[in-house]
Amino acid sequence: MTLVTQVLIALVALLHIGFLLLEMLFWDKPRGMKAFNLTPEFARESKTLAANQGLYNGFLAAGLAWSLVPIGAPGDGPAIATFFLGCVIVAGIFGAMTVSLRILAIQAAPAALALASLWLFG
Repeated sequence: MTLVTQVLIALVALLHIGFLLLEMLFWDKPRGMKAFNLTPEFARESKTLAANQGLYNGFLAAGLAWSLVPIGAPGDGPAIATFFLGCVIVAGIFGAMTVSLRILAIQAAPAALALASLWLFG
């Protein structure tokens, strides 16, 4: 993978670590409520669901990080990155359809850019 592709994949992974933190630690705090436009009541009632959602974002970040580590068979990184970037794109599209169009720009677009870089430049 090119350095540009690796940086884009790393940025998507870092975004998902940020989502994990917002959803698992800050959901019912001012920062989380502002980020997701939540009322205190809703944040309190949905805190455990958000933590579960945050955990899944952590798994996406871990998979993307794994794709950047040179372990396993040579050439595994791009296949792993393709799978996890595809998961992020699908999750972003679903989120845009069900929650907010902003998710398309915040989650799906960076992953699509990283996937395009991977496929075009390696």
